[in-house]
This record gives sequence, C-alpha cells and structure tokens, in this order.
Amino acid sequence: MNAELAVYLAQFAIALVLAPLLPGIINRVKAKFAGRHGKPLLQTYYDIAKLLRKGEVISRTSTWTFAVAPSVALAGTLCALALLPLGGAVSPLAFAGDFVLAAYLLGVGRFAIMLGALDTGSAFEGMGASREGTFSALAEPVFFLALMVLTSLCLGLGHGADTAFSLSTMFGGQTAGAWLTGKGELLLLPVIFFILLLVENCRIPVDDPNTHLELTMIHEVMVLDHSGPNMALILYGAALKLWFFAALIAGLITPALPLWEQMGLRVGIVLLLAVVVGIVESVMARLRMERVAYLLGAAAAMGMLTLILTQAR
Repeated sequence: MNAELAVYLAQFAIALVLAPLLPGIINRVKAKFAGRHGKPLLQTYYDIAKLLRKGEVISRTSTWTFAVAPSVALAGTLCALALLPLGGAVSPLAFAGDFVLAAYLLGVGRFAIMLGALDTGSAFEGMGASREGTFSALAEPVFFLALMVLTSLCLGLGHGADTAFSLSTMFGGQTAGAWLTGKGELLLLPVIFFILLLVENCRIPVDDPNTHLELTMIHEVMVLDHSGPNMALILYGAALKLWFFAALIAGLITPALPLWEQMGLRVGIVLLLAVVVGIVESVMARLRMERVAYLLGAAAAMGMLTLILTQAR
C-alpha cells in the first residue's frame, strides 16, 4: 500500500469515527455562550447507540419507501464522501466529472428522506419536504457555480480536462496556492461554501435543528416519524454530511503540505469549523423563511464575482 492510499484510508476512517463529534462540539460551544454546562461532547454517540438498541414503530399507512429512506440517504452520503480528496490524498475513485456524481449522490439521499416524509401521509411532514426541496433547489446552482470557479482555476493552472473536473484536483490545495499568487478573490470561496454548509445541514440562521415549532421547522419535521435504528442512521448520516461540507472548506484553505501534515491540518480545520458553526448559532437568530433565498442569492453573487475576476486575470 502506498503512502497516498494509506493517508486516504486513514482520513476516511477518521471521518467515519469523528463525524458524530461535530454536533457535540457545536452544542457545547452554544452552551458555553449561554452560560450552561451543556450536553456531553459524545452525546450524539450515546443517542445513536441508544437508538440502535431500541425497536422501531412504523405506521400501517407507510410503505417500504419510508423504511428504506434512511439507509439510502446514508449510503448516498458515504459514497459522496468517498469521492473527496481526504487528507490531501487523491480519492481512488476520482474521475473527470466526479463532482456531478457527488452532488447528486447527496441529492439522492435528500430525495429519499423527502419521499419517506411524504410516504407518511402527514401534511406536517409534507410541509417540511416542500421546504427542503425549495431550499435545496436554490442551493444547487450556488454549489455548481462555486465548483465552476474551481474548475476554471485548475484549467488556468495548467491541469488538463481529465483532472481539472475532479474533486481531487479542485480541493487538493490548488486554491490555497493560488492565493499566494495574488488571486485574492478566491478568499470568497470559503465564505460561499460555509453558507452552503449552513443551508445543506439545516443550521442557524437557515434552520434550527433543536426547534419543534411547526412554522419554523424544515429538516427535523421530515424525520419526526422515524425511530429506533432508522433514526440512528439519520443522525449518523446528518453528521457525515456535516463532515463532507466542512472537509470541502478544509480542502480550500489547506496549503500543499506533506501528506500526513496535511491530513492532521484538515482534521483540525474540520473540528474548528464546528466551533465556528457553534459561534454563529450563538450570536445569530434564525432568519425569516423568505430571507433564506436572499442569503443564497448573496452567495450566488459572490460566486459570479469570483468567476468573473478569475477569468479576467
């Protein structure tokens, strides 16, 4: 086994093990800001272990769609994570255009959860699925616009079409290296991806994962009927998705270093981003529903500006 594959497998294993730690860090930061002791850092691990030991209650009106939705969502997130250049090591599954597959693997997971919510026949969960579909449709163009900037940058740096359209090249240290050559506009990219992290993972100011108010719920309302092992899969899949988007930002701001150093730095940045999310959730209120579109519009404007400036140089 070569060093690059060893780094990749080590980082993938770290992601699988440490992903549930991210919600714990966020909750602990929020508790500190509120002057409380807060839940244990490992609370998500305890919740997953408890749910795996419990039975499951399924409505007689639900079909197999409801039962398999959490497994499909988790499988899609795992496959998308496997396409990332973890720890600076190129993914063994990388190919030209893999970013499209990664985006739609996450989309398949989201679609499965939405179908599961609609399958319950509850108007309440249908409302959440509708909101989830609306915001994901607005976030998708921003995601691809940001990736278009990275592809343009990689082509400009001399990469061929067979590598420039791969996540392993886009997030392999190219951006951090380009900053050193004076491409300051690329500093907007981590901001764009951080907004996408908040939107895709239903965090404040877009959504509040701890709320149970009917008028404000988005993601949480879709999974209210799940219980037992399927709820554990949903919790674990949500933690992996949070790690996926945090790893994208880590890939943008990590410079080209020796593999093992880069791996340690990326893991540290991912954990630090959980602290940043906790701070954002502590100092900001949840946006009114119609203002979320403005937030994504601002991210799209930043992406377009970055693309124009990158092309103009």
